[in-house]
Amino acid sequence: MEQQDTLLRAARRQPVEHVPVWYMRQAGRSQPEYRELKQKYSLEEITKQPETCAWVTKLPVDQYQNDAAILYKDIMTPLPAMGVDVKIKAGIGPVISNPVKGMADVEALTELQPEKDVDYVLETIRILRTQLDVPLITFSGAPFTLASYMIEGGPSKNYNNTKAMMYSQPEAWELLMQKLADMVITYGRAQINAGAQAFQIFDSWIGALSRADYQRYVKPVMQRIFSELSKEKVPLIMHGVGARHLAADWADLPLDVVGLDWRYPIAEARADGIQKAVQGNLDPSVLLAPWHVIEEKARDILDQGMQQPGFIFNLGHGVFPEVDPAVLKRLTAFVHDYSAEKLSK
Repeated sequence: MEQQDTLLRAARRQPVEHVPVWYMRQAGRSQPEYRELKQKYSLEEITKQPETCAWVTKLPVDQYQNDAAILYKDIMTPLPAMGVDVKIKAGIGPVISNPVKGMADVEALTELQPEKDVDYVLETIRILRTQLDVPLITFSGAPFTLASYMIEGGPSKNYNNTKAMMYSQPEAWELLMQKLADMVITYGRAQINAGAQAFQIFDSWIGALSRADYQRYVKPVMQRIFSELSKEKVPLIMHGVGARHLAADWADLPLDVVGLDWRYPIAEARADGIQKAVQGNLDPSVLLAPWHVIEEKARDILDQGMQQPGFIFNLGHGVFPEVDPAVLKRLTAFVHDYSAEKLSK
């Protein structure tokens, strides 16, 4: 099957005929076909059925004509194999019944063995590579974001317990970061070897840290993760929310694409010295606005992004359930048509 590689070229800052587009959380949530499936199966049950999971992953590509698929799964997927008792609860998110409180809990965490522990993820990737004519992106949560769930026991607004461990139990924190980094490297490598063509790390809640704390407590393990995964020769993408103050540190890491949320205009990121490819960054709430507003804001983002090679259009965070799939289809077509016209001049 001949594959369209626009996204991979953009990630490497190579010439493209149009700006590639995909949407975080494009698989599921807002799609009626997915909601119908969720009447029968939980997220975990879907991910453990490779054929079904592949169908969910491919559905938005077929419907919207996006330039990439993002594997349907959750950042929590590998944690049970490490000894974390996690359940995804509707309306809440991940809930962990055995939160990490100290060194003993960290030492008890076991190593991930992908071919045994998450074989269904790897099988889904293999199936998708026979079905897709666009690149397949897979992903992992980053150590800080995973640790925040593991320590808080679920979602948090302030991450007080997480920061308390970081400050008051530095040895336990360091071991936790290293164990999670080992997992991300092992997990990412297994996904790439199974056929993933790009790999994104979601550090969703890293914006809760100051830049100084990020550089001291987190950046060294991110350096190790990206250094190891860069050996696999696929584009590596970084994304977090509310993390404008960390973008320069991300650009300093051995990765290919810096993901920007909607708070950080692309032109300002470029002016701040970020020369790597960038991804973003329409505010997902705009998708509920009238079309003329969506088009205006998308055009502004495209005009900024196309000033330099290396731009992937995306949202500043994920699609949410209230979004009309027809809007995403129309937006994809607009991004393709508008950018193709501009780039052809």
